[in-house]
Amino acid sequence: MAMKMTMKRTAVMTPDISALIAFLPCATPAAWLERAVKEPALLLIDHANCEKKAAATAMNLLYRYVDRTELLTKMSQLAREELLHFEQVVNLMRELDIAYVQLGPSRYAAGLRAQVRTHEPAKLIDTLIVGAYVEARSCERFAALLPLLDARIARFYASLLRSEARHFQDYLALAQLYANEDISARVAWFRDIERELIESPDAEFRFHSGVPL
Repeated sequence: MAMKMTMKRTAVMTPDISALIAFLPCATPAAWLERAVKEPALLLIDHANCEKKAAATAMNLLYRYVDRTELLTKMSQLAREELLHFEQVVNLMRELDIAYVQLGPSRYAAGLRAQVRTHEPAKLIDTLIVGAYVEARSCERFAALLPLLDARIARFYASLLRSEARHFQDYLALAQLYANEDISARVAWFRDIERELIESPDAEFRFHSGVPL
């Protein structure tokens, strides 16, 4: 795919994401960051896919849980923001002469969602916890990539940090709101799964993939 860009890097101010970092079980491995620097086009294409999927997840929750007022409000806002981010990624790709092509999904989201329980309200709680991990990992990777990427991509990723951090907090707060018990044990369960997906070897490179083979 064509790509016309000069790798000019820049320092970017970032918001405090310490709570988000503490929530995650591990930092992104250096090997993934090294691969991302070498394949910014693939990174952006899958990023666009992730924004579409995030919007779709929010919309699915809107349709499924129509009696949850707080959820309706938060997911409506989130869906709009994710679609705006998708539009922004596509526009940035156009500026960088990156063609938007089909990519298969990564194992990450599927690996987390495979552990979601099938009965309610446990299904909703687990889905919201998974959403929190996906948003938190996205934000952590945006922050880790800032000093490594082309200045235009770095500025864009810096602009996403605050909203992505809020999405993580919204998902986690909703999970606790609708649970009949403390969710810390369930959060810890998914924490171990998330660590395995991030730190183990992965045959495909994607925005949320593990250690590149």
